[in-house]
Order: sequence, then C-alpha cells, then structure tokens
Amino acid sequence: MSNPMHGLPFLPGTSFTNSTKTAFHRSQTLGYRNGYAIARRPTVGIGGDRLPVNQLSQAELDELANMAPILTYGPPRQAPPADFIPAHVAFDKKVLKFDAYFQEDVPMSTEEHYRIRQVNIYYYLEDDSMSVIEPVVENSGIPQGKLIKRQRLAKNDQGDHYHWKDLNRGINITIYGKTFRIVECDRFTQEFLESQGIELNPPEKMALDPYTELRKQPLRKYVTPSDFDQLKQFLTFDKQVLRFYAIWDDTDSMFGECRNYIIHYYLMDDTVDIREVHERNDGRDPFPLLMNRQRMPKVLVENAKDFPQCVLEISDQEVLEWYTAKDFIVGKPLTILGRTFFIYDCDPFTRRYYKEKFGISDLPRVDVSKKEPPPIKQELPPYNGYGLVEDSAQNCFALVPKAPKKDVMKMLMNDNKVLRYLAALESPIPEDKDRRFVFSYFLATDMISIFEPPVRNSGIIGGKYLGKTKVVKPHSSVENPIYYGPSDFFIGAVIEVFGHRFVILDTDDYVLKYMESNASQYSPEALLSIQKHIQKRGAPTAELENKHTEVDPGVQELEALIDTIQKQLKDHPWKDNMLEAFQTCDKEASGYVDKETFFKTCASLNVPIDDSLIKELIRMCSHGEDRIDYYNFVRAFSN
Repeated sequence: MSNPMHGLPFLPGTSFTNSTKTAFHRSQTLGYRNGYAIARRPTVGIGGDRLPVNQLSQAELDELANMAPILTYGPPRQAPPADFIPAHVAFDKKVLKFDAYFQEDVPMSTEEHYRIRQVNIYYYLEDDSMSVIEPVVENSGIPQGKLIKRQRLAKNDQGDHYHWKDLNRGINITIYGKTFRIVECDRFTQEFLESQGIELNPPEKMALDPYTELRKQPLRKYVTPSDFDQLKQFLTFDKQVLRFYAIWDDTDSMFGECRNYIIHYYLMDDTVDIREVHERNDGRDPFPLLMNRQRMPKVLVENAKDFPQCVLEISDQEVLEWYTAKDFIVGKPLTILGRTFFIYDCDPFTRRYYKEKFGISDLPRVDVSKKEPPPIKQELPPYNGYGLVEDSAQNCFALVPKAPKKDVMKMLMNDNKVLRYLAALESPIPEDKDRRFVFSYFLATDMISIFEPPVRNSGIIGGKYLGKTKVVKPHSSVENPIYYGPSDFFIGAVIEVFGHRFVILDTDDYVLKYMESNASQYSPEALLSIQKHIQKRGAPTAELENKHTEVDPGVQELEALIDTIQKQLKDHPWKDNMLEAFQTCDKEASGYVDKETFFKTCASLNVPIDDSLIKELIRMCSHGEDRIDYYNFVRAFSN
C-alpha cells in the first residue's frame, strides 16, 4: 500500500510497500466474557494497519434506531380504518354558545346617540350553521328575538363560511354588515375549543347600554316648601279627636279571633293611637294601648321597606305619604303597620266633622255582629244490623261508647212483670203447623223472648227459640225503628219476628189482669178478640170482659187435678208469691225450671211435696227428664 503521507497517487510506479512490516495476520474478533461468546468489530486490518471508521451523524443514528424494530420484525401491518361516523350523528345537539353585543346608532333621539344590544351567537357543530338571537326585554319597543335565523354565514366575498375555528373570545366578527363583539362563551364551548387545540382569549365584560342604565337611576324629586302652619293647626284643632270603632278579623290564622278596637285620630298633629276594647273575663292582660300615639305612614319609600322600624323611628325621608283624616272612612278597611282594621262606626262628633270638612253626610253603622250558624243536624250512619239501634248509635256520640240510658222508673215499676202468650207458627210446611211457642213480653225492658216447649217424638228439638231482645215491627225504617209493645199482642194478632210469622192463640191470667188495669192502652179490636175467645170457652162475658184467658194445655185430667188441689189447699199460706219465686229462678222466662231448682224453691216455700196429689201434679207438669212446667203447677194454688 502506498503511504498517504507522501501525497502520491496510487498508480503503478508511484507506490511502494513497507518493507519493515512483518505481521500479516487478521485481528481477533471473537472473545468470551462471563462464559458468553461476544463478537467484536475489528479495529485494525492485516499487518496491523488501522481500519478507517464510518462516522455517522446524529440524524442517521436516530434513523437507524427507529428502524431497529423494522429490521428485526419487518414492516408493521397497517391498522384497519376506524368506522365512519357522519357529522350529523357525531355532533348532534352539540351547540357552541357565545355572548356578544353590537352597537346600533340612534340618530333620531336626543337622549341617546347609540344603543348597545346584547345577543347570543349559536354555532351548530352538526352542519356548521349559525344563528343570532337577542333576549327579549319586556316593553323595550324594539323587535327582538331571532335576529339571524339558522344558516351558514359567509365570512368573505370569496364564498368562505365561518367555521368554529374562526370564533374566539375578544374578537370581532362581521355578519351581514353588522360587527359583533364576542366577549364570553359557556363552559361547554370553552372545553370543546381547548380540546381542539385552540387557545382562548381572556373573557371581557359585557358592554352595558347607557340609556338603560340611566333609566335604572331613581327619578329626581323636587320638594316644594309647604306653607302649612302647624301652630295654626294646633290652636284650631286642639282637643278635637275623631273616634272610630273598628275590628281586626284574624280568624283565618290558627287560633285567631275577631277583636274590637277604638282608633283615635288627633286633628291637632295628625297622630293616631289604637286602644283595645277589653271585656270581662276575656282572658287577656288589660293593656291600655295596642299602639301608642304617633303618626302613621301610609306609603314608604322603596328603599325603606327593609328599614328596621321596630328599632328606629321613621322620619320624613322614609315616608312618601302619611295617613290623614280622609283615609278613615266608615265601612272601609284600613291597613296600619301590616294589620288590617275594618271601621264599622264612629261617634257623632266625627260624623259632623266629615259632613263639614269633606261633605260626607252618610256614614251609617255597619253591623259586624256574627250570626250564630244554624245548628248542624247530627245524622247517624246507616244501621249495620248488629245489635240494637240504640247500642250502635252510642258509637257516634262519644269516643268511648257508653250504654244507652234506661228508664229506671219503668224498670222499677215493672220489675219481674212478664206477659205470656201462646202462639203458633204460620208456615206452609206441614210439620210446623202443630208447633207451639210461648211468647214472654218483659214490661221492664220491652224485650221479647220465645220458647218452644219440647214435644216427645216430634222430631223437633225444643227449648229457647229466641233470646231476650227487642223486635222491630215490619215496614218500619232502620233509622227510626218501631218496636212491638203490649198493645200489639192480642188473640189473633200476627207477630212477625225476623221473617217468621206467629199467630197469638191464647194468654195467661196475668195478661187479663194487666189488660183490665190498662184498658186504655189496647185497641177495641184487641179487647173484642179477648171477649170472643172467652165466649168460645163458655165463660161469662160480663165477668171476663177486658181480661185474658190462661194457656189451655188441652188435658182434662190436669184440669181436674188442679181443681181438686185448689179445693183442698185453699187457705195454706205458702201459696202467696209462688209465681214470683219461680220467675226469679227462670232467667230465660221460658216457663220451665230444672227439677233441682224446682224442689229447692218448693222447700223454701214449705210446699207439701210429699202429698199424693202434689206428687201427681208434679208428674203431669214434668217435660222430659229434668224440666218441670212451673206455670201449670202454680195454677193449682191460685184462686
């Protein structure tokens, strides 16, 4: 190789070799480090000559670094294109809002030379259209609302249109010859523009219309000095007071009421005081004055509505108008310090003053007395069918119902007095034709009980047919029921008890005595039925008139035995009060008692039950194994 230091061209005859070089081997490029083979780039060539090194620029090194993945993994695959979304879908209902204003000249007015009109500019992202709307101000006299309808607006004469990139705060835009100044935008608009990389200008203050601000200032008031002489008023109207009678109706509020007041108007200085009229035992403290004597403001200044009146006095600067005598008119309401009074009368001096001063001669008194409302008729709810009507009605009179009041005198006078009747069931069923029932009417409570004497081998279980209760007559109203009374029971009468019809066939001796002593309570038809029934039995009519017959069992042997016992035991003392003793034991008034009670009662009355005749009578009055008809038994001891 040639020595480049000589500067000779590398041509034959001009180059020479280095005769001193003795090493012509290749340099070692493979080595080991920590047991791993590592290849090294050779730095010298054959003979130990240093190899020239390629010097790369930083841009070339960066390009090689970026191409390292490509060199390793090959060229990357192109990602699939994203789905296409049209603008009317992506930007649907997304609107940019800008606050702006424009200046309008007013050449025909002396009060204003220009007018500032505030508008809102809306930019619709879905189709790049814009609209300009001015908020409507009431009674402005200017056509307001939609100034420019929604459309694409031209930006210049070349046909370009405004884009959202052209809009920003603090800029002017010209639309159809009018220059709008954009001062602010809403939050959504700010976030959208910043997300698109647009740097927004700082917001500006909205310009105000000078004429509108001038109208907001209060009007100047010119006060003319008054020529009224207060001293003359004091000397003329000293000790002259107008007296009015008023009421304050506060019944609309909770626990409110109507109160009477006297209003005094002092003519000497136009002051007013209000006195409350107290009555005896009205429950209020006797304060002499509701409001102390002072001038009463009628119209306050607008700024004085929130004035702390309870702390400071009101001066002439806070009041536009005071109350005067002409404001107090009989028959009209008057509001003083938030409380409305109605004036209904005045005294004679006040009437003369109004006639001479104002020419008002007719000030009649207004009647404010409250009329008592008509009593509300208490209507009971419809009867539900449970219990008696009187018992059900007690639930409507008190929260905790009480038992209805009873006629104590009637109960004392008619205690243990029972009217008994023999009745038959009126039924189309043949088996019910021979059934007999004993009706017991209790005079003390007007209740009725029905007992069916058991009959052997009849197939019908006798006993209590109806407990003690009041029976309502048919065709009577539920609200005003009419109950059966003693006058409704007579021979041949039809008694309807809860849908069952009974025909009265016979009565006992006590009923005859009761009818004889209370003949005025019975109708002629009832008395005639008793007479006919006695005539059929062959009894003397004159003796048995207005009397009722006993229940006839239809057994001749029993009647003969009873007659025999009556003749033999005529004057024994234990015959008295026998019927009352048996009725006391018979709680159900059925006419029957059990044998144990029967014998205990006979022992208490000293009845000779060991006598053969009485034993036979007890046998014939027995019904079943444990019941005795004490009614027929007592008949044997009555005269």
